[in-house]
Amino acid sequence: MKTTGLLFGSFNPVHMGHLMIANYFIEFTPVENLWLVVSPQNPLKKSSVLLSGTERLEMVRLALQDDSRFLACDIEFQLPEPSYTTNTLRHLTAKHPDREFILIMGADNLATLSQWKDYKVLLEKYRIFVYPRPGYPVDEDAKHLNISLHEAPMVEISSSFIRDSIKQGKDMRFFLPPRVYEYILKKGFYR
Repeated sequence: MKTTGLLFGSFNPVHMGHLMIANYFIEFTPVENLWLVVSPQNPLKKSSVLLSGTERLEMVRLALQDDSRFLACDIEFQLPEPSYTTNTLRHLTAKHPDREFILIMGADNLATLSQWKDYKVLLEKYRIFVYPRPGYPVDEDAKHLNISLHEAPMVEISSSFIRDSIKQGKDMRFFLPPRVYEYILKKGFYR
């Protein structure tokens, strides 16, 4: 079976930190390819500054277009909202029985995993690769047979920092893939 990592997110916008994490899991783990799953609306997040799903998906496509190891995945736009990871994984597994899907998440998400819909099903059926996040130490309670911790470099870039900086008129070209930055400027996003 082909191992496919799934990195879920709003990607509002997708930035170099997301791409560094994705690249790390391709190069340093058994993950053969990685899909960035653009979520229409995370049930645990507010949506007041969320661009449309179409716009965020387009930015992810622009960021990944030169590397066939990665895919901008729009599966959650075809499923009922709110989008729950367990529903998405069930759907993807049925649609792609030749793939083993591995959930990739930051330690910040691991800290709230018990609040996710059917989180015990996720733990039993899927491997979960966790990368460090500032301020979120992984405690002993989070240890599970299907959870593995990976020492990916800690990246402290956030989409909210980028949005706020663009709103202030700051030049953020080196925080974003060039095509994404051009697209944001052209569309006037986050101003």
